[in-house]
Amino acid sequence: MKLYLFTILLTATITLVLSWIVWRIALRYKLYPAVRARDVHKTPTPRLGGVAMFFAIVAAVLTSRAIDFFGGFWVEPRMMWSVLAATALIAFIGIADDLWDLDWMLKLGAQFLAAAIIAIGGGLQIYALPIGGIAIWSSWVSIVLTMFAVVIVMNAVNFIDGLDGLVAGVALIANSVFFIYSYILVRDSGATSYANLGTFLAAVIVGACLGFLPLNWHPAKMFMGDTGALVVGLLMATSAIAITGQLPPAALDPVTTGRSQIFGTLLPIILPLIVMLLPLLDFGLAVIRRMSRGKSPFSPDREHLHHRMLDMGHSDRDATLIFYAWTAIASLTVLLMYLFTGADWFGDHWFGEYWLAIIFGVIGLAACLVVTVVPSRPAARNREPEPEHQET
Repeated sequence: MKLYLFTILLTATITLVLSWIVWRIALRYKLYPAVRARDVHKTPTPRLGGVAMFFAIVAAVLTSRAIDFFGGFWVEPRMMWSVLAATALIAFIGIADDLWDLDWMLKLGAQFLAAAIIAIGGGLQIYALPIGGIAIWSSWVSIVLTMFAVVIVMNAVNFIDGLDGLVAGVALIANSVFFIYSYILVRDSGATSYANLGTFLAAVIVGACLGFLPLNWHPAKMFMGDTGALVVGLLMATSAIAITGQLPPAALDPVTTGRSQIFGTLLPIILPLIVMLLPLLDFGLAVIRRMSRGKSPFSPDREHLHHRMLDMGHSDRDATLIFYAWTAIASLTVLLMYLFTGADWFGDHWFGEYWLAIIFGVIGLAACLVVTVVPSRPAARNREPEPEHQET
């Protein structure tokens, strides 16, 4: 655990320092786009925070190579180099888009190429679903499923990047919970080493978001842009695949883990979906909304969930904090249900294992619902945007 915490602090420190440097350079050379009609901010603001996050992530990954504890996932270097290559590709495309607004087809093609590098070049694939040991019946099905999962998560994270600190905070909370879960899961599986690629990537994302958030908090000095959002999404998907799609059988064995099989076998699928609940929901609604109007699923609009919350009357900061609360309550509830499995408080009844987690979740989600539907100021009037560039 100490080396994981070291990784978080190292990544956070490098991100913070580089973010300040990139911010100063962007201001000096006016490397920021004009404010678009759908943007919430009113002042032109640099969108190159993802550059600092990318280089900090690369530094953390390369540092791990020199640490014996992390040697387990460097045994096959092609896997790690593929992760770095895919991340570099996405960062390059993101930087170009943040500066010049690339065509959405080009960006989508680059995303699938990055996903292919992960799945084919690195061999990181969804080989099995942890439900009764269901195996993917074809290598090509595994590759295609992995590639689509990576691309969907990347775009889902990018789609919610619309308020100061929103993506950085949501990713920080979600990956902190996922980090704890994956660490416990690896420990429960009886592995000889707690070093795991999925856990490590979650720690790196936590560090990058933690270091960037001070410059991204409202009022933001700099945004992470497509560079940061797509890189975070890529690594979140890779982390989840490294845990969910490649679990050893012992990780789900109730005898080995001491936890009930009912929830233990489902959590590797449930938790990644829960921590990505808001981005995936926003992404799905946006795709359905735009295609129903005969538009491209990547055509921009001002109807994302965070836009709707602003139109309800929430301030920028309140809307961001509400997103944080939804993410924290939902993900922590599921994590607590896993931690409490095997607890015999009410005999063999399933409710006996999960009652504290269920009560926590019900009260927390009810509170989130109340603060969501009761804004702190009168509702704002909707503004119809003038689309300026595609989202990917």
